Amino acid sequence: MALLTLTKRFSFEMAHLLPNYNGLCKNLHGHSYKLDVCVSGEPKQETGSADEGMIIDFKDLKKIINLSIIEKIDHSVLLNTNTDFALIEVLKKQQLKVFEVDFRPTTENLLAHFSNLIIPNLPQGVTLHCLRLQETEGSFAEIFPENPLQ
Repeated sequence: MALLTLTKRFSFEMAHLLPNYNGLCKNLHGHSYKLDVCVSGEPKQETGSADEGMIIDFKDLKKIINLSIIEKIDHSVLLNTNTDFALIEVLKKQQLKVFEVDFRPTTENLLAHFSNLIIPNLPQGVTLHCLRLQETEGSFAEIFPENPLQ
């Protein structure tokens, strides 16, 4: 059987800022993100099994992505821990949801981070083919972990 891909879209809200950026994104701002998770594999051929004909059940993929990404970052403020901001402490004192990372919180870096969170949680025979993160209506980035840059 041919290799197939399956894609599920996730939505989440998140704020971030890009210190030292030469533009408006240096300010704290938020986005309504769309994350497309595309996995590849061969559909299961076990006759009579619940997942016969599926690469992975959509509900299982949803559970993996929700646990490893969405529940942690949805409606959070994403900030780089290496940035010396009193803002992090102020937000935490207000008991607001802060998600700290050790990289500059760009869409491209988020994709690499998400990829590293997803891959170890996929079942055997299922590969992360592509992630697409849409930050605004007309702006998105993609990563293809199966074809890393050399």
